[in-house]
Amino acid sequence: MSVTHEKTMLKHFDAKTAARALELARAALQIETDALAALHARLATDETVGQAVSLLLQCKGRVVVSGIGKSGHIGKKIAATLASTGTPALFVHPAEAAHGDLGMVTPEDVVIAISYSGEASELMAILPVVKRMGGHVIAMTGKPQSSLAQIADVHLDVSVAKEACPMNLAPTASTTVTLALGDAIAVALLELRGFKEEDFARSHPGGALGRRLLTHVRDIMRKDAAIPAVGLDTRLPDALLEITQKGMGMTAVVDADNKPVGVFTDGDLRRMIEKVQDFTKVVIKDVMHLNPRTIGPDQLAVDAVAVMEEFRINQMLVVDEAGVLVGALHIHDLTRAKVI
Repeated sequence: MSVTHEKTMLKHFDAKTAARALELARAALQIETDALAALHARLATDETVGQAVSLLLQCKGRVVVSGIGKSGHIGKKIAATLASTGTPALFVHPAEAAHGDLGMVTPEDVVIAISYSGEASELMAILPVVKRMGGHVIAMTGKPQSSLAQIADVHLDVSVAKEACPMNLAPTASTTVTLALGDAIAVALLELRGFKEEDFARSHPGGALGRRLLTHVRDIMRKDAAIPAVGLDTRLPDALLEITQKGMGMTAVVDADNKPVGVFTDGDLRRMIEKVQDFTKVVIKDVMHLNPRTIGPDQLAVDAVAVMEEFRINQMLVVDEAGVLVGALHIHDLTRAKVI
């Protein structure tokens, strides 16, 4: 579609139509907001959520979420949220389960079955089998007297006064309420399990939080021959050659036991230019900075970032428990690893 054609279409979308569209959108959102408010009020005297959470906490297997149609889409999101917050979960399509995938379900699992009518034939075909094998069922329906509600160990009421759809047909407010209740249960489980940031990071290793909380200094530090280091009696020209070759803008100064006692940086060199006439006579121990900032290889990379930011430095030395130099870290290493 050309830009000109798009502009023509927008011109035909007049102010009156735009105002009506906004009115309809706000009305739909209000219906869904009211549905969530009603759910919130209902839970004040409803013990079923506590029962469901208790059942899920006692589950020795996995949480198997199932539903068809729009309920299936909501079920996939609930399963994903549970899995990422410390509760092993997966989604199984009920129609596929009736043709073999039910083998994924074990007696130790808890099935969360979602159907607003509570009469989805695909679910009712498999849930009796789940019950016979000793599994437990949590139903999420809008009909407390439905077949699904009756077969379940716990029934969660996700009924709504009306859908946001003007024909009261398309699942809208009901799916919003179901998803919100699924989120609420996942958060309750998260808290009760003592799930922490570090646990979240382990299930999200590819995300920014995972990189921050799972990346250690040892994973990104420069090692062995890549570490810039010179002895105490090294002449400044040789130290500058080490700085240039290793490309870190500094060199560690180590003693006979390879323990860092000082550091010399590009900045130190610039400050020396005005004061020193003959660099060939300068020994590194006379111009180095004592007591350089160090970090352990097993510390998190984000800890190195904090130290660098606090002391406004771009490099750090990495030492083991005995104080021996085992690595070097530059701010660029942290950037490349996407820790910052």
